[in-house]
Amino acid sequence: MITHPEKVLFPASEGHPAITKGELAAYYEAIAPVMVPHIRARPVTMERFPAGIGKQGFIQKDVSKGFPAWLERVEVPKKDGVVHHPIVTDTRSLLWLANQNSITPHVWTTRAPDLYHPDICVFDLDPSREDAAALRDAALALRDLLEELALPSWVKSSGSKGFHIVVPLDGKADTGEVAGFAHAVGALLVVRHPQTLTPEFHKVDRGSRILVDTGRNGYSATFAAAYAVRAKPRAPVSAPCTWEELASGKVQPQTFTVRNMEKRIADVGDLWGEMKKRKRGLKRAVLKLRRLAERAGR
Repeated sequence: MITHPEKVLFPASEGHPAITKGELAAYYEAIAPVMVPHIRARPVTMERFPAGIGKQGFIQKDVSKGFPAWLERVEVPKKDGVVHHPIVTDTRSLLWLANQNSITPHVWTTRAPDLYHPDICVFDLDPSREDAAALRDAALALRDLLEELALPSWVKSSGSKGFHIVVPLDGKADTGEVAGFAHAVGALLVVRHPQTLTPEFHKVDRGSRILVDTGRNGYSATFAAAYAVRAKPRAPVSAPCTWEELASGKVQPQTFTVRNMEKRIADVGDLWGEMKKRKRGLKRAVLKLRRLAERAGR
């Protein structure tokens, strides 16, 4: 049961009507059949906005006290203790998150019970300024580099400013190996495109360049889940798209919202549905990447 469904979480803006907690929950209930398989068993960090996005929200990881007994959770080691993260297993648990005013579930790249071997590698392209052409070129350049490494990739809008590019993995490489690989890919991409891309996390050091953020792959690091709503005006969704849609400019980072996703799914289904069938190991890719990096350094 959703409490206070009338609560406005997204105030009206620029001619777009307000969106309530009830509408957010209805979205997650409708999207659950395609969303849950992508986040099942991944530790969740909740981004909660009890008073709506117009007020300060907060991040919550631990659900060790005061939460329903039926909600599955995973005990995660941390320095000087443990954290009990919630885990989404079905529609009910996804709706429970929504009832906590958790607009965006952020998830790990690993799944319980094995929290040390990722089944995806994530790249986050974060632009410093609005430049659709530069962002598109950066995403396509990353896709092409991954293809050179014989790694298929999938893309989704971030629902914020950029795009997330994901490579499905066979789970044999540990977190450190995946994080190191992602960092090396990002570094080579920046070497190839130094005028438009950067590895610098701090905005003051980026200038007008696009951040190639590979930090989503470390232990306990998270990224916005596929089909997650973002805490932005109009309730944009981080939604899978095709490379053709990105290349043509048809899809931008905030193209999809809670109000157009029902039609989107009816039209295209789950574009990430076949991803797990094309998972890859990293051993050969690492060797190829090393050779490419050596050539780039000459």
